Amino acid sequence: MERIRLNKYLAHCGICSRRDADRLIEQGAVTVNGSIARSGQSVTSSDRVEISGKPVQAQNETVVLAFYKPAGVTCTERDEHADRIISDMIHYPIRVTYAGRLDRESEGLMLLTNDGDLIQGMMRGRNQHEKEYLVKVDREITSDFLYKMSNGIYLEELKLQTRKCKLEKVGKFTFCIVLTQGVNKQIRRMCAACGYRVKSLKRIRIMHIDLGDLKPGEYIELPREDVRRLYRDCGLISTIN
Repeated sequence: MERIRLNKYLAHCGICSRRDADRLIEQGAVTVNGSIARSGQSVTSSDRVEISGKPVQAQNETVVLAFYKPAGVTCTERDEHADRIISDMIHYPIRVTYAGRLDRESEGLMLLTNDGDLIQGMMRGRNQHEKEYLVKVDREITSDFLYKMSNGIYLEELKLQTRKCKLEKVGKFTFCIVLTQGVNKQIRRMCAACGYRVKSLKRIRIMHIDLGDLKPGEYIELPREDVRRLYRDCGLISTIN
């Protein structure tokens, strides 16, 4: 019978994040088979886990949501200083967490799931999963700009050279870009290094999942075949039928 770290188990059950699970364990609020849990403890599906005397039920069904994050929403689950946060927008019976952020000013597709391993698989840089964006800038797009952006930009403030990427001009001020890495505000930084300012930025695809007809603030549960493909592309084994 497979053993799993208790904090990961609680996260998989949709109770809380691993970090919050660690806090609950440290506070002595979690018991395993009637005994107070220890930090770093492992459990199996046959163990009786309780939080403050209430039994924890295993969440076996993997859920993946496609969500259209509107501009102005902050990618966090708790922030008393943010006007609107992700948890204000998602009202789903199972706790889900997002895989990869969009900055507050940006909008578009986000994937949320209750499987921490799938989140890590989608975010792992070496997997080079594609993410596609539609970007509008403040100046006319030139062939020189397309060449520089597609061949990678050295970001002085991060001491980092971005990977080569696919770029396509779709309007006088608009282009599509496909990235395979997740640098904070990467597109905005790349454009700024070329003397351009981003006016709007929308993520329209993550791996094989498109934004489709979703409107800002809407979300849908992905079909099982799409979820199975996410597992395959992340090199993970899916138990979804």
